[in-house]
Amino acid sequence: MSTPTVRRRGRTRAASTRAWLAVGLATALVASGVVATLATTATAAPVNISQGKAASASTAESPDMVGAKAVDGNTGTRWSSTFADAQWLQVDLGSTATIDNVKLSWEAAYGKAFQVQTSTNGTTWTTVATVTNGTGGNQTVSAPGTGRYVRLNLTARGTGYGYSLWEFQVFGTGGTTPPATTPKPLPSPPPGADTSVTHHEFQANCVPTHTLPDDPIVFPGQAGASHSHTFMGNRTTNAQTTAASLVAAGTTTSCTVPQDRSAYWFPTLLRNGTQVVSTDEQTIYYKSGILDYKKVQPFPAGLRFVVGNMLATQDEFKNAPGTVEGFECGDTTRSWDIPAAACPAGSKLNIRYQAPSCWDGVNLDSANHKTHMAYPVNGECPTSHPVPVPMIEFKLSWPVDGNLSNVAFSSGRSYSFHYDFFNGWDAPVLKALTEHCINGGLQCNPRGFDLYKPWAGGVLDASFNLIP
Repeated sequence: MSTPTVRRRGRTRAASTRAWLAVGLATALVASGVVATLATTATAAPVNISQGKAASASTAESPDMVGAKAVDGNTGTRWSSTFADAQWLQVDLGSTATIDNVKLSWEAAYGKAFQVQTSTNGTTWTTVATVTNGTGGNQTVSAPGTGRYVRLNLTARGTGYGYSLWEFQVFGTGGTTPPATTPKPLPSPPPGADTSVTHHEFQANCVPTHTLPDDPIVFPGQAGASHSHTFMGNRTTNAQTTAASLVAAGTTTSCTVPQDRSAYWFPTLLRNGTQVVSTDEQTIYYKSGILDYKKVQPFPAGLRFVVGNMLATQDEFKNAPGTVEGFECGDTTRSWDIPAAACPAGSKLNIRYQAPSCWDGVNLDSANHKTHMAYPVNGECPTSHPVPVPMIEFKLSWPVDGNLSNVAFSSGRSYSFHYDFFNGWDAPVLKALTEHCINGGLQCNPRGFDLYKPWAGGVLDASFNLIP
């Protein structure tokens, strides 16, 4: 009888041992993270992946009602369109995402008919949901799909006004959250100080240095291939210029700030075929081109682009998004051609022209040297070009007066005016000026001081060293 008892005990011990090993193995798996890894393969619950992302819209009723207001997470702000049926609002999720549904919080002016659409490139759209009987209020629309961009394509209004959304929330998984911008805080103002924000800019003052029939952006490495350009900033600029040569040790600049080794150039002005080159400091403003100036980021190293079109007609020049005031001479302003009438003795010919200020976030150049940049739409960057960078504005002058009928540019008629920019800034200095002056809402000189707000401090000391 003892033998079976021993066998039973043997089996009991084996079962007990196996149970102990199972528990130990499970503990080891948890400790090693294997179990946790397996658990993450479960489908994540949809969350709001649109808040704070880059948004744009077809129109805006006012500057305070742009598309970004519908994805800011603030139920007290809203996007509102103009009073027309065909409108759209879209958001860039940063990268491809899986969409589950969208939630709409309508103001009184709602959409009666619309589609929810997705896209991988912001150009070709796929409709994932259609609504034909919208009633406004808080509305959840099932919209399963994938894409980087989500668009609300609005086709019929529910009221006589436009469309108005407190919030446009996209629920799903994926996407990419852009890095947060953290403007450098300004010092505390003294009691009674003026803290109003009227400007968000700093200046670069540069003297023209040389002329060459070169263009290192359009004709890189091809000396003499271009019409004559007048160069300022980096003194070494020619057809061989590269991003590396701009910032190379030993290169110098004609700009006030020695750390600005960027290259700036434009068609040479001619009078009776003779070059006219000013010896005065020219003004290049670095501004915010968008309403939310605190989001502007410094240029990436090596970014370059062309502003304007030398083949433009006078009407195209007049209506170009970069034209500010056209040509000026004496009391003549907003002229879209060089004034033919006599300019007062001692006066100068001036022009102001703005550059695009939204970057695609990827390319430092493009085939036509323009499409990697875009102008803001309704005060914000379009989702195709989501990165707001400083808006450059050239303010140039030439010492010509009297009868200007014999004055033209090397590129042709006055409305062929255009200019080029090749970034060669010292990165820490450009970052500091951008954060302090543009993000800080100041009107700064080249060293980053706002003469009207001395309490705000500056960026560079008298020796052009960064102020800690």
